Amino acid sequence: MKAEIFAIGTEILFGQIVDTNSTWLAGRLPALGIDLYYISTMGDNQARMVECLRRAWDRSDLIITTGGLGPTEDDLTREAIAELLGEPMTREPGLEEALRERWRRRGMPMPERNLKQAALIASATAIPNPRGSAPGWWVERDGRTIVSMPGVRNEMYLMWEAQVEPRLRERSDGTIILSRNIKTSGLSEALVDEMVSPLLSSANPTIGVYAKVDGIHLRLSAKAPRRAEAEGLLKELEGKVRAILKDAVWGVDEETPEGAVGTLLKERGLTVATMESCTGGLLASTITDVPGSSGYFKGGIVSYTNEVKIEAGVSPKTIEKHGAVSPETAIEMAGAVRMKLGADVGMAITGVAGPDPLEGKPPGTVYIGLVTAQDQRATSGGIYLPNRPDIKQRATVNALLFLRRYLLGME
Repeated sequence: MKAEIFAIGTEILFGQIVDTNSTWLAGRLPALGIDLYYISTMGDNQARMVECLRRAWDRSDLIITTGGLGPTEDDLTREAIAELLGEPMTREPGLEEALRERWRRRGMPMPERNLKQAALIASATAIPNPRGSAPGWWVERDGRTIVSMPGVRNEMYLMWEAQVEPRLRERSDGTIILSRNIKTSGLSEALVDEMVSPLLSSANPTIGVYAKVDGIHLRLSAKAPRRAEAEGLLKELEGKVRAILKDAVWGVDEETPEGAVGTLLKERGLTVATMESCTGGLLASTITDVPGSSGYFKGGIVSYTNEVKIEAGVSPKTIEKHGAVSPETAIEMAGAVRMKLGADVGMAITGVAGPDPLEGKPPGTVYIGLVTAQDQRATSGGIYLPNRPDIKQRATVNALLFLRRYLLGME
């Protein structure tokens, strides 16, 4: 079954809200054996909506829309589908009564504008919406299906899980699509692509290479009539990928750098403390995103100014000689917080978040320090693109992956 998704709303095109519905839905279609070919965004313009829906009707078996089912004048999903199929909309008494009862329970008169939410066409049945006033539409004609759901996230989620997904599963031919995400660090996207190039010609399973904040990811996907067969295809391909990339692989699927580090610290009975400058506490915040992190995270210091660095134990002579943004200062920050908070490992980040240079160093310059009782290391986080949120996030991720490699004896 070939599918496509439409997110409807001019506010999405204007960048006022982010379309997370399409991403969420895309992640649920493979398990149903449904191939998703297109994701598009449409504004609240009926003529353009009909144009896009007509194109989808000609090329896809399943069309999924979110948004445009509200009561206002610019909610036009129902009207666009009706025009596409040349079917008039009529008010359905059962839906109208359900709407009026909803408003009676709230002790408020129902605006007449809401009556448009009680409309159906001959090819449509209503999909109940227990969380809102907008029922969805399930449309079937000429061997094609249109599923229209509200754009409000919690309404759409429940409608999908309770009603839409079970109906689609009944129509599945049994084929499923499984994916596995292999995460690497320390390699460029081009190099990873080059290294696994002998495997890229595979039609099933397939490999895709993508650059992410926490490194280069490889998405492995397999399609088979049975889950066990798909899992077998993925396992074989993953083995080949790991044999090529070796220690560059740090995680899979939903694993995170902070989760990987937390597991290693717990296994070794170690604790960590942090001192941060340019990341403003993001490293400490990320570490504590992991449940149970209190078992290995001692605490953190945000030393955003040189005065705080010195107060925390960094030598003013080091800052004067090498600068606040330097490998030497990063190491002293890590050593100072380790001693101050009594941790086994001290981690530090210092850098230039921008937009202006600091100490003659360009925005995006970052140094990461690591100190234990036996060792002290510093690494350059590289020169990141001069965007403050990106610099902070990438520095945090690289610090965690640096610590992971150290704990594994790879640094």
